[in-house]
Amino acid sequence: MVSAYRTLFSVPGAIAFTLAGLLARLPLPMTGIGIITLLAQLRGSYALAGAVSATFVLSYALASPRISRWVDRHGQAKVLPLAATASVAGMLLLLLASHWQAPDWLLFTGAALAGCMPSMSAMLRARWTVIYRGQAPLQTAYSLETVFDELGFIAGPPLAVGLSVALFPQAGLLCAALLLALGTGMLALQRATQPQPDPEATNSAGRSVIAAADVRLLAVLMVAMGVIVGSIDITSVAFAEQHGQPFAASIVLSAYAVGSCAAGLVFGVLKLTTPLQRLLLWCGTATALCTLPLLLVTSLPALAASVLLAGTFFAPTMIVVMSLIERSVPPRQLTEGITWLLAGLNVGVALGAAATGQRVDAAGAGAGFAVSAVAGAAVLLLSICAARRLRLRLLQPSNAC
Repeated sequence: MVSAYRTLFSVPGAIAFTLAGLLARLPLPMTGIGIITLLAQLRGSYALAGAVSATFVLSYALASPRISRWVDRHGQAKVLPLAATASVAGMLLLLLASHWQAPDWLLFTGAALAGCMPSMSAMLRARWTVIYRGQAPLQTAYSLETVFDELGFIAGPPLAVGLSVALFPQAGLLCAALLLALGTGMLALQRATQPQPDPEATNSAGRSVIAAADVRLLAVLMVAMGVIVGSIDITSVAFAEQHGQPFAASIVLSAYAVGSCAAGLVFGVLKLTTPLQRLLLWCGTATALCTLPLLLVTSLPALAASVLLAGTFFAPTMIVVMSLIERSVPPRQLTEGITWLLAGLNVGVALGAAATGQRVDAAGAGAGFAVSAVAGAAVLLLSICAARRLRLRLLQPSNAC
């Protein structure tokens, strides 16, 4: 398995853009929680903190596909510095507004501007696709990127919270801004491995790739996947607190990440000949089934085991969906296509957290896992629909689900 991943980096420049990507992907998971920690400390209002953080998430979900579309047309080297500058400016506005006790509307303005952050995961996957398009190592590269995404969401929030608590309230968000500037700058300088820009990177009608039914279906599938993640995050924290061991939540959530990362690394080196649409159906089914044990959890050890199981099929499903989008959109619009999926995932995480929070407040911690189960059922139904549509499209492109 190690040799398969070592082979990826035999291409000149691969190590350099991977290292830049590791830095540049941390600001996304750091920013939302950094905003919450900052405003909770300085304004004493979790409602305000949550609203401002949600503004960032929504802005990111809306802006990142457009930014990626510009990247496809003009290239990473031109667009990334501009987008990162706008995002960093938004973070700095947030920091100054919070420090000087400025009106709340300035906080929301800063959060919206911070959402201009480019989708770094999409930028990295696009580079790997250019290098290994149509070759077996592309699945391995997608697996590695999924694992790196997981690691970013493991390391980013604790880093932001730890800095804000240990140093000063603005430290977490300030670190995110610095990492974004450094990481995107390093990546933009590496022109040799970036996809070649195409000024005509749009379809004949001038529409975004989200206008394609296949892309919309896969993006909604990713929203459902995100709801599972957001639901597990909130419910695990509430469940651990309810059992008098709040520190155990970090262990439980680490189990989810470990399950996903391990499965992703193994899946990445498998030489499968099964059609992607069938793999999607299998992964969607497994994802749905693995949410059901969560409904039966009565203890923290059982919760950790169930969450570990639930995470096992997250990375493989992500990898399959990314492979499908690579085959479903024109090569010159690949970055935008990937970004729509990642935006859907982030929206799902936010929706899952919000819905689960309401459920937990109303009926207790254990009730939150019902949201995970419902989202799992949605993943299954969407996987069936997507698999059928993609299979039929190979035979009759006009068929729809």
